[in-house]
Amino acid sequence: MSGYASPGPAGRGGAGVWETDVLVVGAGPVGLALALDLAARGVDFVLVEAGDGGSVEPRITTVGPRAMEMFRRWGAAEALRRAGWPDDHALDVAWVTAVGGHEIHRLEFGTVATRPLPAHTPEPEAICPQHWMVPLLLDRVGRHPAGPVRLRHRLLGFTAGPDGVVATVAGAGRPDGAAVTVRARFLVGCDGASSPVRKACGIASPELHAARTLRNIVFRAPELPKLLGPRAPLVHFLTSPTGLRYPLRSIDGRGLYRLTAPVGPAAPLAVVRRAVALATPLEVVSDVVWRLAHRVAERYRSGPVFLAGDAAHTLSPSGGFGMSTGVCDAADLGWKLAATLAGWAGPGLLDTYGTERRPVALAGVAEAHRNLRRTQERRISPALLDDTPVGVRARAALAEELAASDARREFDRPEMHFAYRYSSPLLATEEPDAVPVLNASTLPGARAPHAWLAPGRSTLDLYGREFVLLCFEAGSGGRGRTDGMDGTGGTDGTGGTDGTVRAFADRKVPLRVERCADPQAAERYERPYVLVRPDGHVAWRGAAPPRDPGALADRVRGAVG
Repeated sequence: MSGYASPGPAGRGGAGVWETDVLVVGAGPVGLALALDLAARGVDFVLVEAGDGGSVEPRITTVGPRAMEMFRRWGAAEALRRAGWPDDHALDVAWVTAVGGHEIHRLEFGTVATRPLPAHTPEPEAICPQHWMVPLLLDRVGRHPAGPVRLRHRLLGFTAGPDGVVATVAGAGRPDGAAVTVRARFLVGCDGASSPVRKACGIASPELHAARTLRNIVFRAPELPKLLGPRAPLVHFLTSPTGLRYPLRSIDGRGLYRLTAPVGPAAPLAVVRRAVALATPLEVVSDVVWRLAHRVAERYRSGPVFLAGDAAHTLSPSGGFGMSTGVCDAADLGWKLAATLAGWAGPGLLDTYGTERRPVALAGVAEAHRNLRRTQERRISPALLDDTPVGVRARAALAEELAASDARREFDRPEMHFAYRYSSPLLATEEPDAVPVLNASTLPGARAPHAWLAPGRSTLDLYGREFVLLCFEAGSGGRGRTDGMDGTGGTDGTGGTDGTVRAFADRKVPLRVERCADPQAAERYERPYVLVRPDGHVAWRGAAPPRDPGALADRVRGAVG
């Protein structure tokens, strides 16, 4: 499904009590992603945010490709892509001694206008910093009173019980300044790395690797893009014996930058001037100290309370997996909450949220930490700065080392975004240890592959609201083999899918049958019959319709296993 459905009423009840199905805490990218998903499913929710929705620190600058696929589903991808990044600005990454200094190594990625569209996704990554992204998504979800977002409302506390959550929210914008009681079936904490929701639930989130303290200095250099010219990269990866060995990144492609540096006593402008070798006006906008930590919560659920995004996991930005991991948390949790509220979910469905998503976060932490160690353990020769034959040799040696260390992996690792696989009781077990091939596997638990069905229309556009049973016509390329719950490959008694449709309808599980004759799609989907969940992950596949469609329907809705 693509597009966006208008949200329901922004909370029911009187002035002092709101009643809603889901209370979302935190209007960062993940909280807003969950809001988009719930709104598209017609779920009544309220989102509370302590801030005013205005300018925020641009901690996130790139929206990863899998997250962009989710925003495509919610109808927001094009808006993010057109938020303001120049189409002709290079997306390259260049290792340099300083901006305007010696260039050591470069990865070329073209520009938004010139890069080829990847074969594995209809939605390549987009440059949309957080201070552009959050207001854009807030407008889409809707601020109160027209929409469900309550800005300048802070969660003070909550109690959770078998029937839901009773929360107390203080609203600085309320006319009487009084707190309000919110009664909700579920609460989702999207409230950041320090997550008061997680702490209130007593959920531990231990550090998996040693933490580091860094500073982000945002600065303006309005003349720098012109001085650097068309070869100006998206990222200057500082590699200097002066102690700077982190990225300096263009934020808007027009003169706003962010420098990551070690914490120290030097004034921020002095640090920026060490990083920029060119004589050009510089103005510091902000200087924020932050803690780089690798954490994954031990549980993602406590009764009716759930964690998503940084509340559930924090990753080093090395690799750009953090926000995408959180947005995919929202996509996994959204349909499961909607199914439970609609009454067709089995008792085990909500538990699979953590079962499925936590291993993805752990894998992301491991990959991000490898990237970070590669940067921090790199040997930096003092000769790199020399304008001598010794300096030339030192820079050439480091360039060879960078190429040999697969430095591109940190900036172009589609397998981390697309080729992971869930393992949970919802899935028809098949080859449990097999790893999906990028965009060419329909192993249960894998992301369903992308293939173009028509100009601008992807197989991914088929998914979103309900389960989809794809049926590929005989001879269109899918490989027939008996797998999963269809036993020996028997039919459902009608020679078609009618029995499956009835079994899902009897359980009120939404299902749509799609027949496809496209040979490329059939080849990528591997089997004549593939069942895809509302979040776009494969639930089951087979050479024939399921032998016991009732058992399949019960499995995918969390009623067995």
